[in-house]
Amino acid sequence: MDRPAQYRRFRTLLIANRGEIACRVIRTARAMGLRTVAVYSEADCDAMHVAMADEAVLLGPARARDSYLNIDRVIDAARQSGAEAVHPGYGFLSESAEFAQACSEAGLVFVGPTAGMIKAMGSKSGSKMLMEKAGVPLVPGYHGEAQDEATLAKAADKIGFPVLVKASAGGGGRGMRIVHSAGELAAALTSAKREAKAAFGDDRMLIEKFVENPRHIEVQVIGDSHGNLLSLFERECTLQRRHQKVVEEAPSPTLDAGKREAVCAAARKAAGAVNYVGAGTIEFVSNGKDVFFIEMNTRLQVEHPVTELITGIDLVEWQLRVAFGEKLPLAQDEIKLSGHAIEARVYAENPHRNFMPSVGRIRTWRMPEPSNGLRIDAGYREGDAVSPHYDAMLAKVIAWAPTRDAAIDRLNRGLEDADVRGIVTNIAFLSALVTHPDVRANAIDTGFIERELKNLTPAAPEPGDLELCAAVTAILNEEAKAARGEAHSPWRTAGWMPVGRRQRVFTFRHGHGTEQEAGLQYGNGPATLSIGERDFAFAYASRDAGGFDLTLDGMKSHIVAVVEGHELYLRTRNGRFDLHWVDPFGGDDEEQVGEDKIIAPLPGTVVALLAEVGATLEKGAPILTLEVMKMEQTLRAPFAGVLKVIKCKVGDIVQEGVELAEVEPTAS
Repeated sequence: MDRPAQYRRFRTLLIANRGEIACRVIRTARAMGLRTVAVYSEADCDAMHVAMADEAVLLGPARARDSYLNIDRVIDAARQSGAEAVHPGYGFLSESAEFAQACSEAGLVFVGPTAGMIKAMGSKSGSKMLMEKAGVPLVPGYHGEAQDEATLAKAADKIGFPVLVKASAGGGGRGMRIVHSAGELAAALTSAKREAKAAFGDDRMLIEKFVENPRHIEVQVIGDSHGNLLSLFERECTLQRRHQKVVEEAPSPTLDAGKREAVCAAARKAAGAVNYVGAGTIEFVSNGKDVFFIEMNTRLQVEHPVTELITGIDLVEWQLRVAFGEKLPLAQDEIKLSGHAIEARVYAENPHRNFMPSVGRIRTWRMPEPSNGLRIDAGYREGDAVSPHYDAMLAKVIAWAPTRDAAIDRLNRGLEDADVRGIVTNIAFLSALVTHPDVRANAIDTGFIERELKNLTPAAPEPGDLELCAAVTAILNEEAKAARGEAHSPWRTAGWMPVGRRQRVFTFRHGHGTEQEAGLQYGNGPATLSIGERDFAFAYASRDAGGFDLTLDGMKSHIVAVVEGHELYLRTRNGRFDLHWVDPFGGDDEEQVGEDKIIAPLPGTVVALLAEVGATLEKGAPILTLEVMKMEQTLRAPFAGVLKVIKCKVGDIVQEGVELAEVEPTAS
């Protein structure tokens, strides 16, 4: 296999990516004294990575294929900015052999492996054939070039159901489907091919035996251009949803020292088959007894921080030093494992709506301060817009501690201290996941989240006395802030009245539940709050960092509060609460969309119509598929009925809230 020409030292680095990974690369590159250049689409003109870089170049329109996936425009941006090297990050063009080759031909250092290595190992099919020759254990499967439906169907029958259909060129769970029977195969292939083509520009498929109760274990490797190749221990990435990793940790709690050395040795053997240069990951699936090679990712991984925290190595710095042509600074026996690290991915998605992506503008962004043992890798800030055009990941919360239990506790505290408003996130879901007793006991497999989803997404708790008092206080706090500029406003002194006392009644609604009232008595003497038959003495003090300290009957609690008109968000010791302040003067009516209407939940593109007008549908029957944030979302019949009308066609770009179809319920 080809060994790269000598890399050279460079001074200006272009980061061909966006979001969290672009920000992460910029931080290390600048610390090394490099000048950084960002690229951006029209949708990202005000993005965080653009602000962080020394310079930024516009690529084109929002659609990834017209900007971040457009090789010619990225190369032109490098020329325009005077960049000498390109770091691809992960996703987008990071595993494109064509892009690596284009960089080389343009005289740019590609911070990663050569095009030949990417072709050999970046293709799931090609890498499996290479591993078979190298003697690395494989999952039984079909990795051939023939892609016609008959060949794939025959291969699936030979392997035996259930099988896993997945994109040869992809990653991140896109273009991947579990198929349990021959009758499901054709539809799964069509959907997986469409999703793979949209995400990677390549719809070739491979088929593997689906390993029951699988665990996902991967090994970080890195090689230099002098023939040195190292493994940096393994990561456990078993907690997944739709084959998309959610929580990752290092080292794997599943492996003992002997198995750890065995899987790391297999990873070095796999990467050594192509004389690998750069950072990469060898991925394995385990049935609890045996470990099988499944693929190599010829790039940095989203979860690389957990490896950095247990080794003390900055992988981006090592990537750049390898690109300079330097030797790796440590030998294999000098890499030491210390403690345990665990990472949770914060996404703009709604776990209570089948993890539907959420788009909009971030009105509140509060993350815990990084500290010894807690790290935040973010790509967004308050005020940033979350676009439907790209991946929904906002940030990663990563914790390190001497033991796994302590790392989990530290991660959970970091999640509990995080608040993002304006969009819906999975933060509360992540907290429930990492504190689940089976996760703590490592009694999991890749299907764990689907099986436990109901327990991981419980209904929001009902607000109690503390929350109602906090809601009143939040409103008073906002009114006091608004009145600070008015020299003679009575709200400059809480509860001011010249004589006597007055009462003010606040009514709140939690979700679609009943309304609850809290009465405020103020005037001469201390202010009090009444809820039902109970009276509470209260006082509060604002905090500069947001929220306030509420003292209720002598007990002080810290409250995080966000007031947006009549919508209130509270975080108390009892959890997170969304309340609606009922307008005492009316005007609270909202137009309700009938349940018979199929509405676009987010902006997206119609990629498939799955039912015809006039068809009789069972409840849950698929009607159409939208592509949103590079993932497919199938909209289904809300009840049994007849499909009355479809108001869109394949290829339509639709906005959130647009009616797409209508179902007429079957008469009972």
